[in-house]
Amino acid sequence: MNAVRAFFDTNILLYMYGGDDLFKTVTAKDLFFRHTRLNLATLSTQVVQEFYAVGSCKLRMPRQQLIEAVALLLNLPLVQIDRGLIEAAIETELRYRISFWDALILSAAESAGAEIVFTEHLNHNQRYGSVTVRNPFRDSAVSPA
Repeated sequence: MNAVRAFFDTNILLYMYGGDDLFKTVTAKDLFFRHTRLNLATLSTQVVQEFYAVGSCKLRMPRQQLIEAVALLLNLPLVQIDRGLIEAAIETELRYRISFWDALILSAAESAGAEIVFTEHLNHNQRYGSVTVRNPFRDSAVSPA
């Protein structure tokens, strides 16, 4: 199979830096770094902001590690959240009856040309518009990248 552009939700990135589940940490790191090596990883400003806030407050990541992690994320292709994406997210929220924040992730992924969104927050293997959600911690969820 061909490699595809993937959008990473905040929760997947956070597993790379914390938590008690070694399987999730290893899986998240492997998936993220495979996609970044192939220049197929995409994020949004929303994801980076959430990563910083949760990494700082909830995970209590050491400040230097957090700054370095954010710098790494900011060097990836990054979708800027703007008026058009917010309007698209509202439509997506209503259409699929999901949270606004999840709809904003999907709208950003779609605008970036991603085919897959890696997250735990939405239905595994469900298609939302032009993107398909994958929970990388389920069997056979990993992208062909």
